Amino acid sequence: MKLLAKFNLIFILLFGVGWVVAGYLANRFLQANARDQVVQQAELMIDTASSMRNYTSEQIAPLLEPAQARSSTFLPQQIPFYAATTSFNYLRKTYPDYTYKEAALNPTNPRDRAEDWEADIINNFRDHPDQKQLIGERDTPTGRSLYLAHPIQADNSCLECHGTAARAPRPLIRAYGRANGFGWKAGDVVGSQIVSVPMALPIRIANDAFRTIVIYIAGMSLLTLLLIDAAVVFIVIRPVRKLSSTADKVSKGDLDVPEIPVRGKDEIADLTASFNRMYLSLVKALRLLEE
Repeated sequence: MKLLAKFNLIFILLFGVGWVVAGYLANRFLQANARDQVVQQAELMIDTASSMRNYTSEQIAPLLEPAQARSSTFLPQQIPFYAATTSFNYLRKTYPDYTYKEAALNPTNPRDRAEDWEADIINNFRDHPDQKQLIGERDTPTGRSLYLAHPIQADNSCLECHGTAARAPRPLIRAYGRANGFGWKAGDVVGSQIVSVPMALPIRIANDAFRTIVIYIAGMSLLTLLLIDAAVVFIVIRPVRKLSSTADKVSKGDLDVPEIPVRGKDEIADLTASFNRMYLSLVKALRLLEE
């Protein structure tokens, strides 16, 4: 195998290991960055929903209380659950893959009843009272989705409607009946705010970026290999070939070969100088024998 081929084999092996390590680290970084972006979106959305709940309970509900007292029809606009969910549903007209739900194990409105995976989240908060946030991933019909959940604890204001059916407002009973949404206790985790954000777009962007990085790394590696090959040819291969050619001529009896010029002070230059001294010594010795 030629010397240049051996160098190339070594360089390709080294570059290959570097490609694998760099590709693995780059892919992990991009995927983690994509997930962080999704988490930030989910946090922004759930904070917005919480702000809507606070706005409803602090400003809208007091305004609607007199109207509710005079009306026989229940006004759900005064309920934070309803306000946050309805507001988010308007957003879903533009972003249908994003979801927000205030899921409860025993809600008044059947729309808010927790599905099995949502019930698992609520029960997790019940089993871990100190946990204030839960992040996870799940498969949906539209692809992989990240969910972020906060617990909902019942307070004394909730018990006005959800304590017992006997104490609940009459319009509420007429709207939803007596079967669901009662028996809540202050301090208990009764539900969870759950935001689901699709991960398909950030992951696709991360994958596209990864492919671009791989192409750039491969291109730069190929260019580097070519430059190294050129350097090896001019610095090592050509001087060694000249030494080999001269040695071959001398071994065949040609003593009129000129000395090889010595350039630089590296190992190749030292080898050339040593060869020249050996060549001159050999020529002198042969001429003495001839005399």
